[in-house]
Amino acid sequence: MEDLSNYRKSYEKSELLEVNIPEDPINLFNTWFHEVEDFGGVDEVNAMTVSTIGLDGFPKSRVVLLKKYNEEGFIFYTNYNSEKGRAIENNPNVCLSFFWHSMERQIIIKGVAKKIAENLSDGYFESRPDGSKLGAIVSSQSEVIPSRQFLDDKLKQLEIELEGKEIARPKYWGGYMVEPKEIEFWQGRPNRLHDRIRYHLEEDFNWKIDRLSP
Repeated sequence: MEDLSNYRKSYEKSELLEVNIPEDPINLFNTWFHEVEDFGGVDEVNAMTVSTIGLDGFPKSRVVLLKKYNEEGFIFYTNYNSEKGRAIENNPNVCLSFFWHSMERQIIIKGVAKKIAENLSDGYFESRPDGSKLGAIVSSQSEVIPSRQFLDDKLKQLEIELEGKEIARPKYWGGYMVEPKEIEFWQGRPNRLHDRIRYHLEEDFNWKIDRLSP
C-alpha cells in the first residue's frame, strides 16, 4: 500500500474574509476567475468537474470546460445522449467544482442543469474548429466501440462526405446552463483552518452568506 500521509502543504497565499466579499457570489466568482487567470500556473482556468447522479445510482465526476457564465448560471457543452446527458435528463441536480491549486482555491457550485436555447447551441457550434465539429458528430459519446481504428475510420469517412459543405450541429449536441442554488468559496489557510464562505439562494432570490467551519 502506498502511504501518502507525509504529503503535506501549508496554505498561506490568501484569505477570505466577510469584510472583503460582495453580496452576489457571481461577482466573487468573476474576481477569483480573473485573479487565477492573471496569476498563472493553471493551463485551463475554465476546467471544472461536473458531478451527476447516474442511472445506476452512483455519482460520477468528469472534467469539462466552462464556456460562459453570467448572473443566470454556468454553461458547458456536451452530447445530450452521453452518460452525463442521460444522467442530467433523469436528475438535473448537479455539482460543479473548480480547483485552482496555484491560488489554493476551490469553488463548489450546487445547481440545476437545463438545456440552453437551440440558437445559442448553434452559435457556439458554428464558432468551433471544423475538427471539433466533426468530432462531435462522429462520437457516440459514452457508447462502447470496438477500437480506436473504428473511430478514426468514421472520422475519415465523414471528412470525405462533408468536404466543402457546411457542418451543421447535430440535435443531440448542445449546451447546459447550471443555475446555481449554492456556491461555496474555499481559500486555503495555515494549519488546515481554511476559509469557507457559502452563498445560499433564498426563496426571495437573495443570497444568504454563511461561514463554514473547515
